[in-house]
Amino acid sequence: MKWSVPSFRRVAPLLVLALSACSNPSTTPLLVDSELGQPLANTQRSGENVLDRQRDLASKPPVQHRVTNSARGHAPAAVKARNPLGDQPVQLNFVDADIQAVVRALSRATGQQFLVDPRVKGNLTLVSEGQVPAHQAYDMLLAALRMQGFSVVDVGGVAQVVPEADAKLLGGPIYSAGSSGMQTRTFRLQYENAVNLIPVLRPIVSPNNPINAYPGNNSIVITDYAENLARVAQIISGIDTPSAIDTDVVMVQNGIAVDIAAMVSELLETQGADQTQKINVIGDPRSNSIIIRSGSPERTELARNLIYKLDNAQSNPSNMHVVYLRNAQASKLAQSLRGLLTGESDSGVSDDARGKLSAMGGNGKNTQGTSNAQNSSGTPTGSGVQSGYGQTTGSTPSTSGTSTENQDTAFSAGGVTIQADATTNTLLISAPDPLYRNLREVIDMLDQRRAQVVIESLIVEVGEDDATEFGVQWQAGNLAGKGGFGGVNLGGSGVNSTPTSKTSIDVLPKGLNVGLVNGTVDIPGIGKVLDLKVLARALKSKGGTNVLSTPNLLTLDNEAASIFVGQTIPFVTGSYVTGGGGTSNNPFQTVQREEVGLKLNVRPQISEGGTVKLDIYQEVSTVDTRASVDAGTVTNKRAIDTSILLDDGQIMVLGGLLQDGYSQSNDAVPWLSDIPGLGALFRNEKRSVNKTNLMVFLRPYIIRDSGAGRSITLNRYEFMRRAQGGLQPEHSWAMPDVQAPQLPSVEKAIPGAPRAVIRAVPVSGGAQR
Repeated sequence: MKWSVPSFRRVAPLLVLALSACSNPSTTPLLVDSELGQPLANTQRSGENVLDRQRDLASKPPVQHRVTNSARGHAPAAVKARNPLGDQPVQLNFVDADIQAVVRALSRATGQQFLVDPRVKGNLTLVSEGQVPAHQAYDMLLAALRMQGFSVVDVGGVAQVVPEADAKLLGGPIYSAGSSGMQTRTFRLQYENAVNLIPVLRPIVSPNNPINAYPGNNSIVITDYAENLARVAQIISGIDTPSAIDTDVVMVQNGIAVDIAAMVSELLETQGADQTQKINVIGDPRSNSIIIRSGSPERTELARNLIYKLDNAQSNPSNMHVVYLRNAQASKLAQSLRGLLTGESDSGVSDDARGKLSAMGGNGKNTQGTSNAQNSSGTPTGSGVQSGYGQTTGSTPSTSGTSTENQDTAFSAGGVTIQADATTNTLLISAPDPLYRNLREVIDMLDQRRAQVVIESLIVEVGEDDATEFGVQWQAGNLAGKGGFGGVNLGGSGVNSTPTSKTSIDVLPKGLNVGLVNGTVDIPGIGKVLDLKVLARALKSKGGTNVLSTPNLLTLDNEAASIFVGQTIPFVTGSYVTGGGGTSNNPFQTVQREEVGLKLNVRPQISEGGTVKLDIYQEVSTVDTRASVDAGTVTNKRAIDTSILLDDGQIMVLGGLLQDGYSQSNDAVPWLSDIPGLGALFRNEKRSVNKTNLMVFLRPYIIRDSGAGRSITLNRYEFMRRAQGGLQPEHSWAMPDVQAPQLPSVEKAIPGAPRAVIRAVPVSGGAQR
């Protein structure tokens, strides 16, 4: 319904009359037509003198405004400060009225300044059955506007009516108790995660209003209506509570805390997802106590009672004990306890890992003798192989650098007898109970799961070679009867002088070869060969290499490990002839085999701070196919032997080689090559440029549990599976399709992680685990 200005002026007094109805009509102020065009805050009431108003205002005491730390003045306080009518009750009777007209009328009744956005248009119905206070009428207006998609934001004492989507962009007040309208509130959580709580609160907040999480201080910022913010605050206070965790420490008087904790943990372990039923029972060998952590006090009490029942004194105590080791090796641990009790170090025990590291710089060469005889009878043969770590094996007696002696794992000292059983990985201990308790504390501390280290090495080599060669060869002669023969051979073998190939030119060198041939020449003792007058040769060669090797190695903490990928190539080191009796001779050659490829030897040591100390020997060797000498094959070898300290997951460059070389060689005929201009026909020049860039990088990863190891394994597994999938044979119409082998999927290949269960095995005679 559209109203014109004259019609609105006629019904305006009726609207004001409906709003200002009260029990004392004689004192109710009314709006007149002459006052509608004036500002609402400065409107003069009929029957009131201006001087009287000023005198009344001067006689009133000044209003004291209370300032809070996080809130500006809210709407009810502003109404009390500026409302000329106070809380005088009014009656609302707006049926399908224009929004702006209703706002102007309520501004007069409440004394609140309003600023209406031009986009706020429409009609609303605001009706009250009886008289309501002015501040309640104001709240009813806010609710009615909210249902129409509009919001009221109090900015500097002025209520701005804007579309709800724009309310969050205005400088509205921060939340304070008792306020109304659109506000912003910050909730700082103490126990729950703010990011995880956003999906829970998002459906409760109005769709057009924002809700954000700040992980920096674990807070949530919400802009919404004050009533809804109060409801959100109650929900957050109910969720942000400490989890029901109950802990207790139980001292063990008679038994061993670690043994009792293992049995109690197995008995109370549950597979359900209920957090209140989960319980952790851990034994502390230092104080011989048991720590209980559960989700409910009832579960804690159950574990405490079970510990008390198991911690009973034995009726027939025995000094014989059996200790089952979980991680340590029984023989090595027995040697450590021997040194502890006797104060003597075991110098006879050899460390295989240390022997490997000491041989890191070795060539790993194998020596083998071979014999080629003219007949099978009376042929002496012999063989001997030496391994890369100093161990010699063969048909002849051998010695071993890493001999494994039968170490004595049983000893007695100070009234204690300890025997290590390697088959069951247990320690048999005979000791008095007080001394056994002290030994058991040491054993439990040493029998800990050792971390592992995955070592990734990246070897990058980029090389470039560029060579240029130019030379001229001459040959002349007349040997029909008697005559002379001569020639110049620079940079090539020229004419082949073998009797079996008299009329052929030797295999010409690479490059451009231009020559002049004039029949044949008969050389005494050789025969006829081609009469090569002149041969010019020009060659330019260019090559490059780009090699990336990524060896990976997994080993235990403080254990040496090695990996080698390559070949063993035989090298002839000598040859001689032995007499075989009579007139037969046996030629004999000695051959040395050398490992050529990639070799990585490493020993990691993990510190308490998470850093890893690495003793590394890394070698990369290749066969140089471009270099050929009379002695045999040429190999290129690059090795690094160093110790470094890295953080977990840190990548570090170990070292490298940056080489830039230039070489030049000239072969020339004396005197003739010095002739200006013509001397180039009697020279052979060769120039070459080579560049080599080699870098070695290393990165260690510490694996402390099965989850981390499984993650790395699955990563490598999927990488190899994708690589196999890319090398499947293509479809062929002439041949049947063949499926290349491929790794199965992870779900089929790797079963789920089994649940580790340690079962208590009763031992007769008072033996304990």
